[in-house]
Amino acid sequence: MYSYTGNVASQAAGSAAGLLDPATRDAETLLFQRCTWCGTSMYHRLLCPVCQGGDLRTERSEGTGTVRHATVVHRNTPAARNVSLVEMAEGFVVRGRVMGPLIGIHSGDRVRLSTAKDPVRGEPVFQLVDEPYRAWT
Repeated sequence: MYSYTGNVASQAAGSAAGLLDPATRDAETLLFQRCTWCGTSMYHRLLCPVCQGGDLRTERSEGTGTVRHATVVHRNTPAARNVSLVEMAEGFVVRGRVMGPLIGIHSGDRVRLSTAKDPVRGEPVFQLVDEPYRAWT
């Protein structure tokens, strides 16, 4: 028996479809998708990069990760800025900015989420968890 439960578009736009709704995003949370078929975690994708499945569910990240690559960008800005690739604890990689001295951010540094969206660039902002001791840098 068919029963009408509401608009089909509003049913498909929820977290079951894996779409990230910007209206429900909080400034302190980082949302990602996980494939229900193979379990791969990803950041802002429409299809799973492993199995090409479209059945993604939205989850909330705990906000801790490791810097995989850090670089300093000098173009299109009045001052130099940091751009880093951060591998989160859940297994996905996100591009963002790490707060701190530009010369003090290296691969392997542990970071945690400070703000999920930078007001200027729209990227997540991270801060160093602990300052590692580097005597020869």
